[in-house]
Amino acid sequence: MKRVDDFRLRFGKKEYVPIVVGGMGVDISTAELALEAARLGGIGHISDAMVPTVSDRRFQTKFVKEKLQQYKYNVANPDKSKVLFDLGCLAEATRLHVGRTMEAKRGEGLIFINCMEKLTMNAPRETLRVRLSAALDAGIDGITLSAGLHLGSLALIEDHPRFRDAKLGIIVSSLRALQLFLRKNARLNRLPDYIVVEGPLAGGHLGCGMDWASYDLATIVAEIRDWLCAEQLDIPLIPAGGIFTGSDAVSFLEQGAAAVQVATRFTVTRECGLPEKVKQEYFKANEDDIEVNTISPTGYPMRMLKNSPAIGAGIRPNCEAYGYLLDSNGSCAYIVAYNREVAAHPHAKKISVMDKTCLCTHMRNFDCWTCGHYTYRLKDTTRRLPDGSYQILTAEHVFRDYQFSTDQKIALPE
Repeated sequence: MKRVDDFRLRFGKKEYVPIVVGGMGVDISTAELALEAARLGGIGHISDAMVPTVSDRRFQTKFVKEKLQQYKYNVANPDKSKVLFDLGCLAEATRLHVGRTMEAKRGEGLIFINCMEKLTMNAPRETLRVRLSAALDAGIDGITLSAGLHLGSLALIEDHPRFRDAKLGIIVSSLRALQLFLRKNARLNRLPDYIVVEGPLAGGHLGCGMDWASYDLATIVAEIRDWLCAEQLDIPLIPAGGIFTGSDAVSFLEQGAAAVQVATRFTVTRECGLPEKVKQEYFKANEDDIEVNTISPTGYPMRMLKNSPAIGAGIRPNCEAYGYLLDSNGSCAYIVAYNREVAAHPHAKKISVMDKTCLCTHMRNFDCWTCGHYTYRLKDTTRRLPDGSYQILTAEHVFRDYQFSTDQKIALPE
């Protein structure tokens, strides 16, 4: 019976353990988690979601405070078009986060960064260009383009000296999305180095609609694999979403996948950035405690725990401090929803906004408990302690279990 360790992910002449730890923001996929994956010979992701906030926490910078002070006069104004990011600060925050991580890297694996197109930041092209370029400047091994079609993203860095050196990949949830990406970027003569195929059981934002249950990861992977073969395109495929055991991973590797991307089981590891109490909420969750909703201002469906504090909260938009989801006109779906509820309840001391959430603030505070479909199975991967809580795992334990387990077995911690 084969194990994940019987396969290898190949980039050129180099080989890696075919396990990729997904990039969960905001600093949920921490540098420590990515570094462990790389040390063990696989690939770990960090995320550049709200990277100034991450920098402030990790390196005692004051990017968020300074931005809030600059735009504090605009807090009560529903028009946020004047609230812009300082591109120099954004570059510095990215270089700090990536650079310090790369300096600490040990082992034969790689560290990638996950970059969401939907972080439009009131200047979509300019801010994305800075984030991508600064990550390359700081020595990142690879960039995974996520949360969007990224039809123009590669063109933003085509003149960067590392454009053909670093690994560049794209997350898609359909063959059509991949075809659009390849067609739009054909003139660059630069194919992606890998394709992450994210299915409907993934955590956080989904690339499919609210009809997600009618889709199947294996079917999507097979369709893309067969099309690439017909087009004579040799690009590694990395399935993601709902791959809970090493045996699940092997089933994809035997069908031609180059690696698998996993994340849910790493949310309850010591190295993950979630607070301890939130990790316990993940462990306690049952299947009916998980939902896919449309409260994200991005417009994408999002999977999360039903008891997430972010659901139904009616906090004032914090765009002057954050503002990562402001579109090119300085608008955000949460601002619209919040102002609607304020107008409908002019005398209320506290309002509730059910259809959208202030994603920036709640992700920053770890109050938006996004999760994978199989989060309810996490309790079966560890031991219950005498006080009723669950034992936190190590990233190495989870990684090794994926790497060496067989027959759908999951190794419990010592």
